[in-house]
Amino acid sequence: MPLPKSDKIWHNGRFIAWDDAKIHVLSHVVSYGSAVFEGIRCYELPDGPAIFRLDDHMQRLINSAKVYRMELPYTREELSQAAVELVRVNGLRHCYVRPIALRGYGELGVQPKGCPVEVYLACWEWGKYLAGSDDGVDVCVSSWNRMAPNTLPAMAKAAANYMNAQLIRMEAEINGYAEGIALDPSGYVSEGSGENIFVVWKGKLYTPPLSASVLPGITRDSIMTLCSELGLVVVEQDIAREMLYLADEVFFVGTAAEVTPLRSIDRIAVGNGKCGPVTEKIRTEFFGIVEGKIKDRHGWFTPVKAARPTPVPAGR
Repeated sequence: MPLPKSDKIWHNGRFIAWDDAKIHVLSHVVSYGSAVFEGIRCYELPDGPAIFRLDDHMQRLINSAKVYRMELPYTREELSQAAVELVRVNGLRHCYVRPIALRGYGELGVQPKGCPVEVYLACWEWGKYLAGSDDGVDVCVSSWNRMAPNTLPAMAKAAANYMNAQLIRMEAEINGYAEGIALDPSGYVSEGSGENIFVVWKGKLYTPPLSASVLPGITRDSIMTLCSELGLVVVEQDIAREMLYLADEVFFVGTAAEVTPLRSIDRIAVGNGKCGPVTEKIRTEFFGIVEGKIKDRHGWFTPVKAARPTPVPAGR
């Protein structure tokens, strides 16, 4: 999908033109993938644009940076404030926000000492991530597994992890699928290339535990909260591959994918091959909230004010 430009990008405390957001080819991140990032949606609500679970996303960015010993020069509050101002400055009603913290130009070698940590925030309009996702998508189980414990930390949303995700997604699309599902090193279900997964089986929902090499998704957490409120039981446990084929319903969740039902897995129809009643119930509740039809009872939204907030200081 083409990347539509917006006007400004936030870099280390100031706004720069979209086309001026550049790094040196010998920046540490280029050779070694030393970056952590987030993906956040801003929705157009009746009262104006508002960013979904902004503080939670920024906290996860900080947590990811902590794992990789990257000292960010901003607090969670400052990063959240910068994201609000970014959307306001670009005049967008709905968009996708991408914070990135990376190791820049300094020394070259695996040891990142001497390489500055730079922070960027960008936003642009982005529609559905998986084509045909309203009616369900056709996916496969990938030949590529997710990372083993104590190799690349799956709980950090790090750029290097997405080399694994690229292999999963490219293989799936080459073979005619919309997405791939990766197994963990023990052969249990892990997640999609960029989505968490839920399985509906015999009246309960199942989702892989964090120990199955999954990212602790913000949307995953939101869906688990909604399920509890809707009286739906969610069990975190290892999920055997064959359970995907026998399930009544299976769906992906994620910031980009939102809530996407799976129509088939490895050419085997999931349930009746359509979005099932449990998935539809969850989708209705989720989209009701993010479209403003249902009141935000959880405090999940940060409104984008028209008034200019106090500017975030340049990197300290």
